[in-house]
Amino acid sequence: MKILITGAKGQLGQEFVKRLEKEEKNFLALPRDKLDVSNLKQVLQVFEEYKPAVVINCSAYNLVDRAEEEKETAYKTNAIGPRNLAFACEKYKAFLVHYSTDYVFDGKKEALYTEEDIPNPLSEYAKSKYLGEVFVKEETDRYLLFRVSWVYGEGKQNFIYKLLQWAKEREVLQIAFNEISVPTYTGFIVEKTLKALDKGLQGLYHLVPRGYASRYEWAKLTFKLLRMNKILIPVPKEFFNLPARRPDFSAMSCNKIEKELGEEFAEWDEIYERKFVKRGNL
Repeated sequence: MKILITGAKGQLGQEFVKRLEKEEKNFLALPRDKLDVSNLKQVLQVFEEYKPAVVINCSAYNLVDRAEEEKETAYKTNAIGPRNLAFACEKYKAFLVHYSTDYVFDGKKEALYTEEDIPNPLSEYAKSKYLGEVFVKEETDRYLLFRVSWVYGEGKQNFIYKLLQWAKEREVLQIAFNEISVPTYTGFIVEKTLKALDKGLQGLYHLVPRGYASRYEWAKLTFKLLRMNKILIPVPKEFFNLPARRPDFSAMSCNKIEKELGEEFAEWDEIYERKFVKRGNL
């Protein structure tokens, strides 16, 4: 089975490459400079030459605040890109795996979001990701659509990397207490994605561990695990006056995917400590 990975240099793409190399799978991993998913001509050329059976789309524009100004770039990558891949998958009878975000929700539910809840994205980034979902469903039935949240791994575009950079410069850090979701490790996403493919799953799923946390709680746990003495001050997210609006509580339920895979997921903090911190990824 030939697998095509887009966005190969991002933190999720790199995690897939590591795992598939280890398992000696037949795959082609292309970074953005080799395959711009927003360019349909490029997409169709790659499909014609490589003829993948499965496409795992790790291409994403995830600069949430910058997307307010760089709307065109965000929509090209997060909406047009998935549409092009879905179109090509339908044309060449391939199967598409695509990743969306918890930010498609507005955070007003006051309970865990399920796949049946209706999205109401607040920011341009979130709107572009939701449009990507819509386009995938319009173009093909051959897909797995996973919503993930607060993704972290071996890369620089995640909260933990930024937190540790801030910690190098300051003794006192102000962290939001009213922004709550589920920290999700790239290794977890890769493992469950491959299991879902093996089981032949299709459709929309929320792919997150159990539990949830605020940014403040996540930061506090990080410094505790690393034995770093920093003063953390909980502040409302509005304190930072960021360009993009974010949901207060966008934690999602993983019940549907757990049932399909026949397993109970671990809590997010167990995964964080066991899979990430203790392996020396910080």
